[in-house]
Amino acid sequence: MTDATTQIKETVTANDVVLFMKGTKEMPQCGFSSRVAGVLNYMGVDFKDVNVLADADIRQGIKDFSDWPTIPQLYVKGEFIGGCDIVTEMTLSGELDQLFEAKGVTFDKDAAEKIREANA
Repeated sequence: MTDATTQIKETVTANDVVLFMKGTKEMPQCGFSSRVAGVLNYMGVDFKDVNVLADADIRQGIKDFSDWPTIPQLYVKGEFIGGCDIVTEMTLSGELDQLFEAKGVTFDKDAAEKIREANA
């Protein structure tokens, strides 16, 4: 097991919600990362952001860890959920709400509904 893999495992285990992204939740560095961080921030989800641009080993390691080729990547309670398209679809369908509820993750249900209303 590589150091990057160990670090990734520890991060997804120690935090309920983790977003591996380009940039930070305060300053995303790509549109896809910005969209997912924006959804989580708007919904009031407390999440750990990991800037893959700061560490090339983590950037490649997370792709190998999840067997998913793109960034961002969202993990909830240690489970890989998906990237931007999947998170967007889950948000609009209400599946993300259901996942958060099932996993005991606190979020603003009214904010989630506002996102759906704005995209209806």
